[in-house]
Amino acid sequence: MTSSNLGPPLPEWAPHQAVWIGFPSDPDLWLADLKEAEREVAAFAKAVHADGKGDEIWLVAAHDDAAAKARELAPFAKVIVEKFGDIWLRDSGPIVMGAGNQRRAQGFRFNGWGNKYDLEGDQDVGERIAREAGLAYSQANWVLEGGAIDHDGSGTVVTTEQCLLNPNRNANLTHEEVEGRLEHDLGFERVVWLGDGLMNDHTDGHVDNLARFVAPGRVAIPTAARDDPNDAIYRDAAKRLKAAKLDVVTLPSPGRVLSEDGDIIPASYMNFYIGNAAVVVPQYGAENDRAAVEVVQALFPDRVAIGLRADHILTGGGSFHCISQQVPA
Repeated sequence: MTSSNLGPPLPEWAPHQAVWIGFPSDPDLWLADLKEAEREVAAFAKAVHADGKGDEIWLVAAHDDAAAKARELAPFAKVIVEKFGDIWLRDSGPIVMGAGNQRRAQGFRFNGWGNKYDLEGDQDVGERIAREAGLAYSQANWVLEGGAIDHDGSGTVVTTEQCLLNPNRNANLTHEEVEGRLEHDLGFERVVWLGDGLMNDHTDGHVDNLARFVAPGRVAIPTAARDDPNDAIYRDAAKRLKAAKLDVVTLPSPGRVLSEDGDIIPASYMNFYIGNAAVVVPQYGAENDRAAVEVVQALFPDRVAIGLRADHILTGGGSFHCISQQVPA
């Protein structure tokens, strides 16, 4: 039995009232990337707002200084000041269930992606922003980040074994027990398990870098570019999705993207955000940047696909989908 009579959450392409977006606020975390990350987040917010034709923008800043910068760069946004550790509200924020007057916010325990990043404020920022928005809030007693799941509104959810079965999250839960909790707390009736996520992803393989629903029963995944370190991961995902009788479409991958230190980083076009008017696709200066936006445009003909650089946001470990959490209309 589900804990809610609302059924599963609406898919990301359903109408939104607004979107929470985390605004970079900690100079000690962002260092030399702070100012560029602020600009990239503001540009993303502007694209999603679409001159008032898109989502309402709720920028969440951790303190008054960051809020002042957010208002300067994004005067069209509502700025909310709530203490957090970092901007990844897809993971620390709540999942809003239902629509209209029936909406409520479902939270989960948050342990810093398997106790890797214990930052003050991240554990309860989801409850605080939900209550600020006037949403009833409840919290389930297990660890789940929003970026670890993706769903199509029909009751089907996709995730990775690397993340949801990781002993650093819920050490004693089996496949079946995780499926039971996803059904009870979020109304999902069918769980499709992928294996690993992207190489060097410090979230332990969040699915929103690997596989995204783009319509009911239809999942987009990357296809390997030249010299792609994740080729085997993409192939395994395709095999599992097809075995689950899901329709698989492919986006090109950015390929091997390296940090300034020469490390492979988990750059992915799959971390796009689906807004009311626009779908915003991260760009990395890779040869497939434009092609990825063109494929996304074909998948969402009723919206405008926009490619925006996300290099500096990525230095923090994620991209546009990771910093946002939609609020259904």
